[in-house]
Amino acid sequence: MGNGTTDRRRTSGTTDRRRTSGLYRRGSNMSEASFVTDVEMAQDEVGLELGLMPTHFLPPGQQLTKTIQVFAGPMSESVPTSISSFAHRRARAGSTTSFTYYDEDRSSEDGIEEEAIAEEYGDIEDLDIADEGVDLEAARQAESARRKSSGYSRRSVDAPLLRRHSVSSAGSGGGWRGGRVSQKIYILTEDLTIVVAGFKTSVAGFIGYAFLCTITVGMAWLLFRWLPRWKIRLIGTPAPLRDCDWMVIENQWGEFAVQEVGKQKYGRSLSSVFGESKKVAPRDYDEDDDPVIKQLRFLDYRYIRFCYHPLRDKFVLANTWKDPAWTNVNTLREGLDSEERDYRQRVFGRNVIDIKEMSIGQLLVDEAFHPFYVFQVASLILWSLDEYYYYAACIFIISVVSITTTLIETKATMKRLREVSRFECDIRVLRNGFWRYVESGELVPGDVYEVTDPNLTQLPCDSLLLSGDCIVNESMLTGESVPVSKLPVTDEALELLDLSASSIIPEVAKHLLFSGTKIIRARRPQEEGNDEAAALAMVARTGFNTTKGSLVRSMLFPKPSGFKFYRDSFRYISVMGGIAAIGFVASFINFVRLGLAWHLIVVRALDLITIVVPPALPATLTIGTNFALSRLKGKQIFCISPQRVNVGGKLDAVCFDKTGTLTEDGLDVLGVRVVQQPANRFSEILTDSMSVVPGASYERDPTIHYGANKSILYTMATCHSLRLIDDELVGDPLDLKMFQFTGWTFEEGEQKSGGGDEEEDRKLSPSVARPPPGMEYDIDDDPTDPNTKAIELGVLKSFEFVSQLRRASVVVRQFGSPSANVYVKGAPECMPDICRPESFPSDYENLLGYYTHRGFRVIACATKAIPKFNWIKVQKMKRDEAESGLEFMGFIIFENKLKPSTTGVIEELDRAGIRKVMCTGDNILTAISVARECNLIDKTAHCFVPHFVEGDSRTALARLRWESVDNPIYQLDEHTLKPLPPPAEHDASLPYDVSNLRNYSMAVSGDVFRWIIDFASEKVLQEMLVCGQVFARMSPDEKHELVEKLQSIDYCCGFCGDGANDCGALKAADVGISLSEAEASVAAPFTSRVFDISCVPEVIREGRAALVTSFSCFKYMSLYSAIQFTSVSFLYASASNLGDFQFLFIDLLLILPIAIFMGWSGPYSILSRKRPTASLVSRKVLTPLLGQIAICIVIQAIGFEYVQRQPWFEPPVLDKNKSNSHNSENTTLFLLSCYQYILSAIVLSVGPPFRQRMGQNVPFVITMVVTLLATTYMLFDPAHWLYKLMDLTYMSMGFKLFILVLAATGFVVSFASEKYLLPRLAVWIGRAKVWVNPKWRKRRKGYKSVV
Repeated sequence: MGNGTTDRRRTSGTTDRRRTSGLYRRGSNMSEASFVTDVEMAQDEVGLELGLMPTHFLPPGQQLTKTIQVFAGPMSESVPTSISSFAHRRARAGSTTSFTYYDEDRSSEDGIEEEAIAEEYGDIEDLDIADEGVDLEAARQAESARRKSSGYSRRSVDAPLLRRHSVSSAGSGGGWRGGRVSQKIYILTEDLTIVVAGFKTSVAGFIGYAFLCTITVGMAWLLFRWLPRWKIRLIGTPAPLRDCDWMVIENQWGEFAVQEVGKQKYGRSLSSVFGESKKVAPRDYDEDDDPVIKQLRFLDYRYIRFCYHPLRDKFVLANTWKDPAWTNVNTLREGLDSEERDYRQRVFGRNVIDIKEMSIGQLLVDEAFHPFYVFQVASLILWSLDEYYYYAACIFIISVVSITTTLIETKATMKRLREVSRFECDIRVLRNGFWRYVESGELVPGDVYEVTDPNLTQLPCDSLLLSGDCIVNESMLTGESVPVSKLPVTDEALELLDLSASSIIPEVAKHLLFSGTKIIRARRPQEEGNDEAAALAMVARTGFNTTKGSLVRSMLFPKPSGFKFYRDSFRYISVMGGIAAIGFVASFINFVRLGLAWHLIVVRALDLITIVVPPALPATLTIGTNFALSRLKGKQIFCISPQRVNVGGKLDAVCFDKTGTLTEDGLDVLGVRVVQQPANRFSEILTDSMSVVPGASYERDPTIHYGANKSILYTMATCHSLRLIDDELVGDPLDLKMFQFTGWTFEEGEQKSGGGDEEEDRKLSPSVARPPPGMEYDIDDDPTDPNTKAIELGVLKSFEFVSQLRRASVVVRQFGSPSANVYVKGAPECMPDICRPESFPSDYENLLGYYTHRGFRVIACATKAIPKFNWIKVQKMKRDEAESGLEFMGFIIFENKLKPSTTGVIEELDRAGIRKVMCTGDNILTAISVARECNLIDKTAHCFVPHFVEGDSRTALARLRWESVDNPIYQLDEHTLKPLPPPAEHDASLPYDVSNLRNYSMAVSGDVFRWIIDFASEKVLQEMLVCGQVFARMSPDEKHELVEKLQSIDYCCGFCGDGANDCGALKAADVGISLSEAEASVAAPFTSRVFDISCVPEVIREGRAALVTSFSCFKYMSLYSAIQFTSVSFLYASASNLGDFQFLFIDLLLILPIAIFMGWSGPYSILSRKRPTASLVSRKVLTPLLGQIAICIVIQAIGFEYVQRQPWFEPPVLDKNKSNSHNSENTTLFLLSCYQYILSAIVLSVGPPFRQRMGQNVPFVITMVVTLLATTYMLFDPAHWLYKLMDLTYMSMGFKLFILVLAATGFVVSFASEKYLLPRLAVWIGRAKVWVNPKWRKRRKGYKSVV
């Protein structure tokens, strides 16, 4: 306790210091994003209504039910890169910070601090920070001191569905250790917060539950199935976590699951399950700290295993375990014995990604007992009791077909997903010191297996490569199909291995073989003297704990969409249900007054509910989306998350990657600028390898020394990461273009065996680059020397490209030469640190600026000689030693052309008022140049670039200076980011108008972005986010974070990119569009097979059209319900009703084709500056809808009153046991309402600026004409059989004309009101509301208040 108290004080002090300093920011994500570990996937809304079902309808134990309907592939959702961003990003719909079974109010701000700190077990401490005092590592405190505390309110914002189970009885400090009943856990890799609460089954409660289910004939069972919290309250008794039999799990989206606690005998020490916490200071072994666990208690939730920690009295993640013995590579090679393997399998389970397959019966029950289908069944029973047999039969057939189709698709999809995810093979494993074959499912962490086994084509688990080398294809995880080289793990990398982190750092990833990736090539060790016959790897993670397991898990459990349109639709349905209840009561009273039979009273009154809330209402939400999806598919744009189509219609900012998105995918070598000696100045641009090093002496300039020319050519030929697979060079596209420029050939090194068995007979053959035919010899060599060797450059050692250093290097030796050379290529900015200053020409910065300003990619080259070659010395050479004291040689200039469609699309988005942002890893000047070339930023306006004048990105008190990239005398105020007045001596004739505050933009580099996020004021941060147009030198994590920060100021943000480094941003964006044909689609809801940004306006256009169509269809279905409700209500007044075939005609022949073809209209060709509303319950939607309902009621009332005054009027005959539909009131209202159904569709068919004009929707026009003709035929001259079938009565010709005129008048009034009157009325209502109470004013979007 003493340690805990001390640490708590220390933490509290740190927290106070943070608050006072004001230098730290809460939403900072310091490069922890993982686009590998979380790749979201989704299901199609095949059941139409199923995808819209509130999660709390799910039954206990059926967590999987909602998410496995129809797997449609991957989808994109935001994955924040640290817990702090999870706290600060926009709240999603359905997300709740209030948990039913967790006492939020006891969480102090100290607890919030710990959330950001205690990550080892993926756990957020909940009740008392003292217990976790030892977890507060000093190093983490120092790191977090750069950021503000999270500080967001964790108080309950919603009334809990149940009383909170108090844990106050447990006391505080050590006194409550045995009594914890609930716990909050944050799973970093899943971005998931859950609360687990322990329960035992109450015998009395269970008897009561069974009794209720029995006496209600299963109705109580159904109710408890939809409302699991009620069932838990009835049968559950809160129990401590250490003793409970089952647990309730609730996540931040309110999704519920009930799971049994697994128990099995164990009998080994605590550290064998949880490892040794690195947060505990090293001390002598104490048995009390590592007791024997007699029984292992575990919980499996969403295929994630949590094990109960008896000392900490809580459940912790099992997938973060790291063997304490994993400190030395040599010890890893020993493998496991069978006993150890058996114990580890108990903890980690089998190494299979095995999705539980639900039986047809389970799926049928889940589908059939969905509230929508229960409502359908109740309606069918009701209609059958009312003798509407034909109508009931038609609806029954439609429902059966729908359920059957859904079941077949769900079953097929789950089978396909099981086949994709499950992988088993025989594998050669070291057990008990002997090699033998076992099934891959038997592997556990610590097992050593052979990678070079020819039968092994795909990796069965996450493993560390121990020896040999391996080339794998990780496109399944990253979307980038570039082969990746893997190297044997080192002791240093083992220390850095952190399996609890949200992502694997690059220093470790290059040694890690990820599960599910394909092996392109595996080779035995190549070191001289190494006699190992195979490449070995050690299992690090198995089953669902692997990266592939995480990917599959995210397919099964996608995050809720959070688009308020769907939420509003259920609110609206509930309002309609309220109206139905009023109608129910009114009709009930009226029928009692008329003295009808009780069964008829009940049936009639209940029938009113099925009219007001039509069963087809939820289905109409997806009509516009489905048509948009089919149109997008025709344009080679594929979507795997249908709900994102509507979100696309709300985009107001789009971020673009540069290379491969705005510009052509590949970079072509424009040429080389070499530093010529002895003049020490740049040469002219040399556009081919023959001009770099001419092959004949008469082609060479005698005044120039060609040493630097040869060195730069040799760098291009050897300093790359290319691999030769099936006689084809594969690797980074930039390296490939550079190597192809030389015209050389490349032979990858391999182990060659001599004739003898002795170790010295084995010789290492390094990778070799050779010049093209005719250039085999260096003409500077003495041609008469018989020992002259052909040029063969052997790569003795290579230092791979590291993103932090931004360079790569090789040590190369010419065959037969006594010396070796180091060749380095990298970003020009890193060269001054590693090259001799005198080797730079005086115009170095000017020439670099010349090319980068014009959008060229520039790579710098440098070299140095190692005079006395020594093989051992080279192999032991450190990177710092190799990359120092270099001679700068020159630039390789790459040309990156804009794609043909880029400029046009950017201008189109500009006209539509949609903000465009470039987000790239390239040089900032290159990025600005490309942005100006494609009109992303104004060519004639200032673009301000910041740089540090004091400190750097890690210095809290650093200072920035914002200077114009064209003329540094123009600057921005560092506190407000507004232009400063130009100096008096500035040239006023410049075309820039700096006084115009909108006529400038900003370009920000990754390090400045990082500093502003971490340390700058809120004002500067928001100004940068609103005015920043170019973000350069951005890492994948920073791209991801930029998207989240834009969302935090209310931008609906899209991201368009390609390649693995965009996956995080594609997932975080509201709409992510991938241009990669590889499996980058796992990170994005949209994938375009047309590799340019023309897909962006297409998605926006289709999104707007789909959104407007969904609104129109929903309004139409609402109006249809209101019209039918009005007709039936008028008829109920005299105990009459519509006939069976009248209902059939309206629902199946009018409403169904109209609702379908109404959504057929395509998007309008021009993107307007106006955006459609996304709120279904806004006054813009409800005012016109209520106005239309009022008009329809008035029209029907006129017809109803007028028909009663006709001399031929046939009144309804009151039958106390049966409704009479054969009367004049029925005929009048039926025919009048038919016109209203048809003509309302015309009124509500929205055209420009979001959809095509109605005339272009041919199927809809045909439907209108046919239905109008059919209704007019029934009105004027129906055939006798039709007359009888539809229960029509006699009407005079004058009255028939009156109905036609009345319907036409209603149409004209409705059309004029919809177009002119009702929208203005909505505006007036809005103004009046603000006048009455200014607090009701609509909140402006965050970014609009900054501008």
